[in-house]
Amino acid sequence: MAARRGGPGVRREIETKYRVGDLGGLVAALGAAGVVLGAPARQDDQAYAPRGWDPSQGKAGFTFARLRTQDGTHIVTAKTPAANAMECAEQETAVADREAMHGVLTALGYVPAVRIVKTRRTGSAGPIGVCVDEVEAAGVFLELELVVEDDRDGRDAQAGLDAWARGLGVELERTTDTYDVLVRPAPV
Repeated sequence: MAARRGGPGVRREIETKYRVGDLGGLVAALGAAGVVLGAPARQDDQAYAPRGWDPSQGKAGFTFARLRTQDGTHIVTAKTPAANAMECAEQETAVADREAMHGVLTALGYVPAVRIVKTRRTGSAGPIGVCVDEVEAAGVFLELELVVEDDRDGRDAQAGLDAWARGLGVELERTTDTYDVLVRPAPV
């Protein structure tokens, strides 16, 4: 039996992400697959990294934080990547005051890394969460997510998500980069 990832009460988010060339074609293909996308919502995310962390270290084994504002609600999320950056143990909660939470995170040793602003439309295909994101400074993406509380193999689950995405019949470019990497300016 596989070791439990994250411990009691911790959910895992397993995802795949794709760069999209034809937004209209994707939306039509999702509709044909029975996915009804909700209204667009603006998300303003501040990503935080542990003090002293360097991207050359990879993400596995480190816990990162995100402070998101959407429709006047602020949510703080702790993410600990497992086998890869697209499989994370997550804990999150709503907070009343974004600036106060920013202060808490920095006092705990987190460093603001990058701001990610996007317009997101969400839907589902059975257990698969479907997000269509227009990310400022990065482009349009399809993100597929499974939220699980069991020990399933993350890479196998990602292979299943990828097969579902390929079944849409639209051109997609899979990326293993998270949004914080995609919007960060390349080093000069």
